[in-house]
Amino acid sequence: MDLRADDHCLIICTTCRLAPEAAYLGPDLIAAMQDAALPAGFRVIGTACMSGCSRPCTVAFRAPDKASYLFGDIDPASDQPALLDFARLYAASPDGHTRLMERPKVLRRKTLARIPALPR
Repeated sequence: MDLRADDHCLIICTTCRLAPEAAYLGPDLIAAMQDAALPAGFRVIGTACMSGCSRPCTVAFRAPDKASYLFGDIDPASDQPALLDFARLYAASPDGHTRLMERPKVLRRKTLARIPALPR
């Protein structure tokens, strides 16, 4: 599969935090994932509030013609390897679908939603 540089996105909430007075979790995770060895065809972007506030830090994986995934309770310090593993799995899937047991173990209970691709 030949991907353009912007075909796949890892979207990270920039407003998630563990408590009202706590630091925002997203900016450091964005920087770390931009420096990580994501598969070709991925870009990392931040966005304000993805309405996963009860399960911060929230991230999403999206690509054209693929199901999208929303994960919550992401620990920016320890979940980076799992996010990289899922990015590789997601990039390799033609329709974006992944089975629960093939996802990195740490992300299985952090899966908030799989959103179907738009029908053509």
